[in-house]
Amino acid sequence: MYSQITSNKRKTVLIMCLFILLIVGLGFLLGTLNHSPSLVYFVISFGLLYAIISYWAGTKWSLALNQAKEIQKKDNPRLWRIIENLAITDGLPMPKVYIMDDPAPNAFATGRDPDHASVCATQGLLDIMDDKELQGVFAHEMAHIKNYDIRVSMIAFALAAAITLIADIILRITFFSDDEREQNPLFLFLGIIAAIMAPVIATMIQLAISRKREYLADASGVLATRYPEGLESALAKIAQTGSVLKKQNTATAHFFFANPLKGHSITNLFSTHPPIDERIARLKKMEDHQ
Repeated sequence: MYSQITSNKRKTVLIMCLFILLIVGLGFLLGTLNHSPSLVYFVISFGLLYAIISYWAGTKWSLALNQAKEIQKKDNPRLWRIIENLAITDGLPMPKVYIMDDPAPNAFATGRDPDHASVCATQGLLDIMDDKELQGVFAHEMAHIKNYDIRVSMIAFALAAAITLIADIILRITFFSDDEREQNPLFLFLGIIAAIMAPVIATMIQLAISRKREYLADASGVLATRYPEGLESALAKIAQTGSVLKKQNTATAHFFFANPLKGHSITNLFSTHPPIDERIARLKKMEDHQ
């Protein structure tokens, strides 16, 4: 467990470096093609400032984007008790608890660290899961908190938002260029390529860190509950009913317990979630070795 926390802290530094390099590259491209060195510094400074603001405000933003509402123990004693018991078992502070009014069974954890963490369940999850299954789902989410996965996810969310914004600026400048740039097809070509590829590269970096995290959180959650059958059953129910949310947001999709986005779309080529069948198969192997 401690090795995973150390690994995630190293990943945090690596992700920051990769995203910052991408921001610097976009700024250099925009400034060079506009023959404006000052624009390079402006874009880099703006992108990094936006990323920092997104990181510190990211928890509130991710909860607001998904229309999650904070609850207290009296609002849902069952959910509160399960999360409270898991926090005690894992030796973690009690996170803030939220519920989303969505019929799809899903959940997520977010925050900068265990002292500033939140967990959220959809109403659909609460409706179809029994206590053991719900415990399995939130043991998985608490593992994300304990392993500092939430910090990695939050930084990826913040920097991806900054890159997407810069890419959008490049695209707009490309199409609303002055006469000099209109005569330069290279600017048009590179601007469009950069604007399209930057968010894709940001998503691919998120993908690279997310799938392995889900398998590790499954395994860590089972170690906390000593009951893999609960998580297996929860995953099987989600596979049967589907986990697609009514209101979808690609920026926060990698936070969720199961893929919240619609199937058969371009976004699923870069899904941050491993197949549910594979997750169940791995849990069954753990069960066999107990």
